Amino acid sequence: MPLPWFPLPWIIVFVPWAGALALLALPREKPAALVNIAISAVGLVLALGLFGHPEGEQGWTRVDALNTPLVVLAFLIGLTTAIFSAGAVAQEGFDALRLRAYHGAFQLFMGAQALALLADNMGVMWVAIEIATLASVLMVAVHGTPAAIEAAWKLFILCGVGIALALLGTIFLYLAAQPLVRHGDGGLSWAVLHRVAAQCDPGVLNLAFIFLLVGYGTKAGLVPLHAWLPDAEAEGPIAISAVLSGLLLNAALHAVLRAKAIVGAHPGTVAPGPFLIGLGLASVLLAASALWRRRDARRFFAWSSIQHMGLAAVAFGFGGATANLAGLLHMLGHSLCKSAVFFGLGHAAQLKGTQKIAGIGGLVASHPGLGWGLAIAVAAVAGLPPFALFASEFLLLTEVVARAWWWSLPLGLGVMMAAAAKVQTLQLMCFGEPTPDAPDAPARWAEATTLGPLWLHLGLALLLGLALPGPLAALLAAAARIPG
Repeated sequence: MPLPWFPLPWIIVFVPWAGALALLALPREKPAALVNIAISAVGLVLALGLFGHPEGEQGWTRVDALNTPLVVLAFLIGLTTAIFSAGAVAQEGFDALRLRAYHGAFQLFMGAQALALLADNMGVMWVAIEIATLASVLMVAVHGTPAAIEAAWKLFILCGVGIALALLGTIFLYLAAQPLVRHGDGGLSWAVLHRVAAQCDPGVLNLAFIFLLVGYGTKAGLVPLHAWLPDAEAEGPIAISAVLSGLLLNAALHAVLRAKAIVGAHPGTVAPGPFLIGLGLASVLLAASALWRRRDARRFFAWSSIQHMGLAAVAFGFGGATANLAGLLHMLGHSLCKSAVFFGLGHAAQLKGTQKIAGIGGLVASHPGLGWGLAIAVAAVAGLPPFALFASEFLLLTEVVARAWWWSLPLGLGVMMAAAAKVQTLQLMCFGEPTPDAPDAPARWAEATTLGPLWLHLGLALLLGLALPGPLAALLAAAARIPG
């Protein structure tokens, strides 16, 4: 039972940070991997406690229907990624210093993204996302190759621009609320801002939302400041692609939703929805086109992340109970399915000694367990039934047709183009003539640390697509009312 002066949300944040300090002292590979798994497991157990935690703000934190499933999902992916890392990190060629940096930055990132989701204070949320970004830069750069350094530098510069814009938006929110609240950090509380939003200056709120949307939208991988994502996911350690796609993008989009709820509470502001629809649709169409020109498998699926975050942004742009539910289900489904893809793809790339699509072929014939797992994961990411992304995309498209059918034409085109590109890539990698394995391919035991997390994620995505559990459905329905 958490102490009154040290509530559960802060314990969830500080356990990974304490673990990061412990991991910095472990230079050997196997002990560090086991400790990393143990810390991640403790984090997941603590996160599950949020389901029974009273809702509402508590100091600088809050627990509600919107952030609870995202926090639990984040720590689930953190645990499965740590398990996958135990088998994959041996092939990364880390020396003792880089091994410490990798594991320490991983847990630093986990604590920071948890704080970003649990923060009630918009300033604390900004700081947490900045810490998560810096940890991501370190993880991407850990190989030290020219390509990795370039990718980390691009991540730092572009996301640095984004976080600076988000800071300006946060300041404008504070200034809008200042005449209505006492001096202090009350003007940064999401709950306070939401209560007084209807009395704030609508022009200042509009300005704040534009800066916050572009700033946090950069970290969510939305066009036009999306260019860091393909490089970061292609050049960093293989396991990091899973947490970047599954966690950082969700935390950033969650911040946009909090801002949307504040600005949308004022009847005189410009509706925030069309801005989200515009950026989201641009992301979907650009990514759908770019997928046909990618030859690197990890870059290919990084562009898929841009497409899926665009779909979620479109859903939240339309707003309302049904569209918001589609957006939330899409965030959950994308995180589960895309991390499953990166687990399978990462192991395949190590087996073949390349991450080029042309060099990864015939996996079903040469490595049946891995080949079928990766094939089903790619099919799930393509939005094929019966997985969660099919359910969310179907729900979104039917809602768009019912409310503004003309938007369904470009949206449907983008969805179909992207799905066709993914199915083609699935066929190239998983079927056909097998390509030869690399001489230094990982040992067979490492396949267990890949297939276990992969099939767990696919099982959960299947459950979300076929039969959403009643308590989770009620929680997501309550969460869908928060962004407006």
